[in-house]
Amino acid sequence: MSDARPDPDALLAQLRRDEDRARRGRLKIFFGANAGVGKTFAMLAAAQAVHEQGRAVRVGVVETHGRADTEAIARDLQRLPLRDLAHKGQILREFDLDAALAWATAEPGGVLLLDELAHSNAPGSRHAKRWQDAAELREAGVEVWTTLNVQHLESLNDVVGGITGIRVWETLPDKVFDEADEVVVVDLPPDELLQRLKAGKVYLPAQAERAAKNFFRKGNLLALRELALRRTADRVDDQMQAYRRENGAGAVWANRESLLACVGPVVNSDKVVRSAARLAQQLDLDWHAVHVETARPLSDAARQRVQRTLALAQRLGARTATLSAPEVAPALVGYAREHNLARLVIGRREHAWRWPGRPSLAEALNRQAGAMDVLQVALPAAREREPPAEPVRGLLTPQSLRGYAAAAGGVLLTTALSLLLLRVMAPTNIAMLYLLNVVGVALRWGRAPAALTALLGVAAFDFVFVEPRWSFAVGDAQYLVTFAVLLLVGLVIGQLAAGLQAQALAARERERRVRGLYAMSRDLGAALVPVQVAEIAARFLRAEFGVGSAVLAPPLADAGHEVLAVLPGASVEPDLGVAQWAFDHAQPAGQGTDTLPSSPCLMLPLTAPMRLRGVLAVAGRGRRWLADERELLDTCAALIAISLERIHYIEVAQQSTLQIEGERLRNSVLTAVSHDLRTPLAVLVGLADALKLTPLTGPQTEVADAMRRSAQRMSALVGNLLDMARLQAGGAPLNRQWLPLQEVVGSALASLDEVLAGRALAVALPAELPLVALDAVLMERVLVNLLENAAKYGCGAIGIAARTVGRHIEIDVTDDGIGFPPGREEQLFDKFERGDRESATPGVGLGLAICKAIVQAHGGRISAHNVAAGGACVRIALPLGTPPKENLE
Repeated sequence: MSDARPDPDALLAQLRRDEDRARRGRLKIFFGANAGVGKTFAMLAAAQAVHEQGRAVRVGVVETHGRADTEAIARDLQRLPLRDLAHKGQILREFDLDAALAWATAEPGGVLLLDELAHSNAPGSRHAKRWQDAAELREAGVEVWTTLNVQHLESLNDVVGGITGIRVWETLPDKVFDEADEVVVVDLPPDELLQRLKAGKVYLPAQAERAAKNFFRKGNLLALRELALRRTADRVDDQMQAYRRENGAGAVWANRESLLACVGPVVNSDKVVRSAARLAQQLDLDWHAVHVETARPLSDAARQRVQRTLALAQRLGARTATLSAPEVAPALVGYAREHNLARLVIGRREHAWRWPGRPSLAEALNRQAGAMDVLQVALPAAREREPPAEPVRGLLTPQSLRGYAAAAGGVLLTTALSLLLLRVMAPTNIAMLYLLNVVGVALRWGRAPAALTALLGVAAFDFVFVEPRWSFAVGDAQYLVTFAVLLLVGLVIGQLAAGLQAQALAARERERRVRGLYAMSRDLGAALVPVQVAEIAARFLRAEFGVGSAVLAPPLADAGHEVLAVLPGASVEPDLGVAQWAFDHAQPAGQGTDTLPSSPCLMLPLTAPMRLRGVLAVAGRGRRWLADERELLDTCAALIAISLERIHYIEVAQQSTLQIEGERLRNSVLTAVSHDLRTPLAVLVGLADALKLTPLTGPQTEVADAMRRSAQRMSALVGNLLDMARLQAGGAPLNRQWLPLQEVVGSALASLDEVLAGRALAVALPAELPLVALDAVLMERVLVNLLENAAKYGCGAIGIAARTVGRHIEIDVTDDGIGFPPGREEQLFDKFERGDRESATPGVGLGLAICKAIVQAHGGRISAHNVAAGGACVRIALPLGTPPKENLE
């Protein structure tokens, strides 16, 4: 009776996945071949239906593209406000993620509509892509409905570009599509879509005409439609496979044709693979190629043959695997049921010898396959294409000779012991001792010594214990049956025991390799520099395969076109050209591959989750890597890559920590200095004022005025230092109020009466300017700093102008001086940065940095540029909100 109990680890993993799925919000994608098939309309119609059922629905982003029917149905749904972002002089209206999260907190269980999932957000947004916004919303438990075209899938982007001649740059990872909870295919025949395009229901007339000549050709539409339907079918097939695994479905469901090619160690087995590949190509099917390892040992030539055949199947597009099982047929049927493969392709050789009564592979599959089809491919007879037979090896090795000696010695010892027990045991019971001897020899020495033990045991039993004794003559014919059974049972037991020994050896070998990988991963986890990684890798490969190795990696700080260098600790000198090719193309190269096979080393790219981290060079010395050895090498390369990437990010984190600590220390020093200087500076200003109250001569009055001005200037510098430290520490909360801009500008001008005395001032503030939500004290500081700079560096008129642009209000402060240094406009907003470092004009370069910090705290932006007619201009853009309605009662 088969053990159908579920795996506890699998059940626990499934429970964790279910909990994670229940915690996260659902993702529903309305998927189509191209624009115009009605994805947005279908999403809005479905949202309207659930809204009428009582669920909260909000529109985050919906792109109607001017379509009247889409705009009409979208009008009935409530929208979340968009946020304004400036980009290259334009105001872009983008999805407000924070507003969506706030709504989800206030009204849990609602549905958010987020059109065009592959959209790229404007610079300044929290995430670069809209699908990342959707991911954060789902983590917060929000159910997201969205739309997607097939050309936006990353894996199909180049395919679509080759079909249409147009490359789409807005893409998203296929994982987002595959992990969606529901995909609704919105399909439209190409002829009907072209009619909609002509009728202006897809694009505006000018855009529609260009689209009809380029993207919207009927051939393109047919190809995109097929891609969309196939990609959806693949997703559904993955879901069906997952359901079968979770629910333990045993029978094959023939809902999708698929092939399983069975690869054996015989000569010409590649014909099975080629036939399966041709059949899969003709029928457009997925297919697998599998080899089953049994207890029967294979020669090196047979193992190499299997490896080459599996590599051929992989090149022809198959998924390959190597299974370990006592019997071939049950393993193949189990694999086919697990992967829902409806057809098995096997080889058939004429006059193939097998044990009498033992069924062929086709017969065994026919008994167990059930509803699966078994296709046989005729293979040429071995004598027709079999290479010259190799000499039999392994029968006369020192190990086998010791086994034969042990077999003979064991039979002699068993015979001597049986003679002592003959008086108390019947001859038939003595035969069991010989069988026990066969088991012991098989477990220790293998099949051939066990077979010899069985033969010698039958002969010794006949010679010593069967009448007439001490001769091979048999007095009773019944003993012939005993001899036959004894011999047959001895051979079978020896075969089974040797098979168990082979499986135990294989299990110990796998355990040893896993233990080696574990030790390697543990050591790599403790490595702090790339040199240690190279040494650990070299030590593991030397112990596991007895070969030398080297790790080649670019400098960790290099983000451009990396040039590889051999890390210290290498035990071979690899070909740098081959290694660079493997790195640039992210493919294995060198010995044992189809690329530059004359290289003495096998080059494996070190692929980490983020990017390539280098190349592992393994000295093959002409050896052929077996499939399991190559798999172990690939695993080793993956561990090395992950370790190198971890070390890289450790260095990045350390540099960031140093920068943060340096910034914190500087802010602390600024705060301490400004506090300690403020009191004596205030005293100096007071003393200067007191001196002016006493009778002074003309020169004394000038000295007192100079003292007062210098003390005030120093006090302003200290104030700037203190403000900068407070802003950097986040200790300056905004006290926003709805105020007219004219009031803030007037306050700033009033505080600068002495500075601006005698200067021409041009103020252009229209009366219709809207109210602005701002912190009056901080914004006044911004204007004061800008006006002081204009007075310092300008020699004529100073201008202040404001205007409304889109959803922003822009304020310009201009002067007619020499302007900003070309190319350094943005750099001037950094701390301690001055336009002229050697200028005699007083200042420490903090004014613009403070202005930038305050404006950004208001959600605005500040920029500088030179005026074409001469002079400089600093522009502030503050967002416009919605002022509260006044109570007129």
